[in-house]
Amino acid sequence: MFSLKNKKAVVTGGGSGIGRAIATILAKQDAEVHIIELGIAQAKDTLDEIEAAGKMAFSYACDVSDHQAVKTVFEQIGSIHILVNNAGIAHIGKADTTEESDFDRVMRVNVKGVYNCLYAAIPQIRSAGGGVIINMASIAALVGLPDRFAYSTAKGAVKAMTMSVAKDYIGENIRCNSISPARVHTPFVDGFLQKNYPDHIPEMFEKLSKTQPIGRMAKPEEIGALALYLCSDEAAFITGCDYPIDGGFTTLNN
Repeated sequence: MFSLKNKKAVVTGGGSGIGRAIATILAKQDAEVHIIELGIAQAKDTLDEIEAAGKMAFSYACDVSDHQAVKTVFEQIGSIHILVNNAGIAHIGKADTTEESDFDRVMRVNVKGVYNCLYAAIPQIRSAGGGVIINMASIAALVGLPDRFAYSTAKGAVKAMTMSVAKDYIGENIRCNSISPARVHTPFVDGFLQKNYPDHIPEMFEKLSKTQPIGRMAKPEEIGALALYLCSDEAAFITGCDYPIDGGFTTLNN
């Protein structure tokens, strides 16, 4: 089950965290994985892990917010069967504390970046006879999160793009779904705590963990497992859906 043999997958932001977990599990199931990161060095650890397991992977330096650069990379990769739009950035702030430059930066990466990859990838998926697109949304697209105005706005757009693409390409054997995680324990979380609460890391880690009713953060590998299922032929009947993977956050916190 869940074999991706003879499938070619692109994972943006595959150098760390959720993207790395997705890239490695797709490769484990025999997909040929192509990782897009801001710089080649940022993809090295993922590439090394995949190659050490005897699987095949490639990396490309590309800013997903650069339309022409994205087109060039996808033309270089050629026909693909899977696209995982995972690259994104975070931001903390309310509507009246978010500077215009920060709002534009989040939109450029988290919204335009997804559009750029969709624009470039769909012809390549079409040429392969169809395939799967996964967009990484967030519970921020589903519920109000404090101090996450720009981020929530962007992820809401990603969820809407997912539904639009699913409807537009269902007749071309292209499925599109989104995943909406709650807090995931990634290097980003560790860096956030180190920067903002250097003297209270254990207490703040516990506080962030308990935000999820299940009592902990998700592991990147758990997001990767869901992505694998949605990419596989076992999920061939699924399109136009958003999957919260949130430890009960959206349903049990009311």
